[in-house]
Amino acid sequence: MCSLSEPRDESAASGPGRNPDTEALIGSALLGHAPQYNKAQVAAAAEVDLARAERLWQAMGFAHVEDDAVVFTDADVQALRMLVQLVSADVITAEVETAVARTLAQTMSRLAEWQVGIFKAVLGDRFAKDLDVTAQFAEAITPVMEQLQGYVWRRHLAATAARELTERGGDADERVQVIGFADLVGYTRLIRDFSEVELAGLIDEFEELATGVVAENHGRIVKTVGDEVLFVTDTAPEAAEIALTLNEEITGAGRLPPLRIGLAQGPVLARFGDVYGSTVNIASRLTSVARPASVLVDRELSASLRGHPDYHLTSIGATKVQGFRGLHAWALRRAHS
Repeated sequence: MCSLSEPRDESAASGPGRNPDTEALIGSALLGHAPQYNKAQVAAAAEVDLARAERLWQAMGFAHVEDDAVVFTDADVQALRMLVQLVSADVITAEVETAVARTLAQTMSRLAEWQVGIFKAVLGDRFAKDLDVTAQFAEAITPVMEQLQGYVWRRHLAATAARELTERGGDADERVQVIGFADLVGYTRLIRDFSEVELAGLIDEFEELATGVVAENHGRIVKTVGDEVLFVTDTAPEAAEIALTLNEEITGAGRLPPLRIGLAQGPVLARFGDVYGSTVNIASRLTSVARPASVLVDRELSASLRGHPDYHLTSIGATKVQGFRGLHAWALRRAHS
């Protein structure tokens, strides 16, 4: 669903950075349908209670829409119906429908930001100055992006389903895994000293490198947040290899600052594409106290790696971190280093 907001008063409509005509032109090109409903009408057409519809729109992160603003399309009606049908068919429960909407929106919102960045990079000054060209470009490229998104989604869906069926046969969401955080050292200084273009280039380079290393070693990236990558693996050697290779690759890259990496093994709750639990918190705390270009692991992971011919562990004793008393850590290195 989409909820493009159009302010009712003229002062809001003419405010900095806002142009209702621009929004209408670009919105029509991207949505593929002409707006014809206000929010009460779209809820009625979908046969959904208005309060429930508004709750879902808010969960999806869409802007506030005035009661009489005609900004919704047939696609909004269809999307609302489909979400309700998932609940009716017991695919998802009514209790989690808002969480499903919120999680889907967070993923799609980030994807949309990246794609608009592509529009701006390709069109340059024309992106803001020639609205007809921008609308035509958006209308032409959107179907291609939509097909590509569908392909990538299906590939990931197939891989995830196969992994879940093979490894635990559809049991509960909690399982024993290894959580890893990789954090760029000195990110605050980078923000201060680099231009936006330079900083964007560094972050892109970091994310590309991390994505490749994690994938090659059978891990999965849960999310990236600026200077930090959160990843998960099913085995201790996979996590160790990812962490050590990341540090080695970063060193060889030259432009990127070193990493601090923390790893922890234990029960992990997976929910809506994110991970939760004390294991996640331990890995995060270890990252915060790790030295640049080093890897710290917790007691459980050190026990799993002990005796492995490829890795060497050095105890650094109890580590003082917020929220954990007597947390022991081990420095992980390659056996030949």
